[in-house]
Amino acid sequence: MIIGVPKESLHQEHRVGLTPDAAAHLHRLGHTIVVQHDAGLGARFSNHEYEQAGAQIVYSAEEAYRRADLVTRIGTMSSVELDLLKPGSVICSFHHMAVASNALVAGLVEREITAVSYELIEDAAGNRPILAPFSEMAGMLAVHLAGYYLQNDSGGRGILLGNVPGIAPPNVVILGAGIAGRTAACHAKAAGARVVVVDTDMAKLRTVSSRCGGQVATANASLEPLENYTASADVLIGAVLIPGARAPILVTEEMVEGMRRGSVIVDLSIDQGGCVETSRPTSLDQPTFIVHDVVHYCVPNMTANVARTASKALTRAVLPQLVSLAERGTGGAAAADPHLAAGVVMYEGNLVHAQVAAAHGLPFVELRSLLAGAGA
Repeated sequence: MIIGVPKESLHQEHRVGLTPDAAAHLHRLGHTIVVQHDAGLGARFSNHEYEQAGAQIVYSAEEAYRRADLVTRIGTMSSVELDLLKPGSVICSFHHMAVASNALVAGLVEREITAVSYELIEDAAGNRPILAPFSEMAGMLAVHLAGYYLQNDSGGRGILLGNVPGIAPPNVVILGAGIAGRTAACHAKAAGARVVVVDTDMAKLRTVSSRCGGQVATANASLEPLENYTASADVLIGAVLIPGARAPILVTEEMVEGMRRGSVIVDLSIDQGGCVETSRPTSLDQPTFIVHDVVHYCVPNMTANVARTASKALTRAVLPQLVSLAERGTGGAAAADPHLAAGVVMYEGNLVHAQVAAAHGLPFVELRSLLAGAGA
């Protein structure tokens, strides 16, 4: 199989969809790897390293897409890239297709694309092994960034995200007790903040409490008004995830207006639409904006700022699935592995993920029926 690695087109996207080590592994298995010139440069992987790994360097995005049977990338696709796709090809990425534009989804359908969404691939326990390291990195970065934007010269309240003797520590409120929320909670507590994690899932809240040594407060969102926490927050971290669907709006504009002046919101859910009504996507070079005197950080690809770590984390998590897709094809790989099949949102132009289909008002088709019809 020919595997393409294009240079990411999203503004300030420094990550790459395949590292040289992974390219070497796939090359040893007999697959052809074509890498767009300088695709890995933002993550400090040189063209020479890819060539040493057995990859071929190509000099345009069009060639990286047109030659490939399978494309591995990391960021969401742009409408410009639609015209570069080879009809019938397989595109592996963090697609976040529930919040993609209708035009982009229609273009993928028209070209009979198969789309594998990394964020939806599961393991035997129902966890998401490819999304997990990115959630952990996002949780770590959220606390680091919140501390920076609390400073006066960043528009914040002039508060140290730490514990100074004789001064009450800052209040950090975290919405969501998944991996990102749990990681953020433990890091914020380690920094010296007073932390409360809000969720509806008591099992997850117990896990957060245990992982953080019982040093963070937890609250059941279905029993207590969220306004009780947002009004006193110096930092609000949104870490809400509904796999495959748009994130729910939990924090209204009215609640934002009621927050402390100079407080900070870090909306980690922004890649799925955001969980704060006033959130809108920003970029690494213009990461924040202010609404009602509250600083908002809403960068969907925030781990692009730690591109080398993020690229390595992606490749190490996804390589087994890429090997399976390359060796068996999508139909064979999905039929053999239901956990990989969970990540297939579009198969040969058919939307096979119910929530994504509903989000775009398009027909939903069961993947297994398509695989059975193909004799997979």
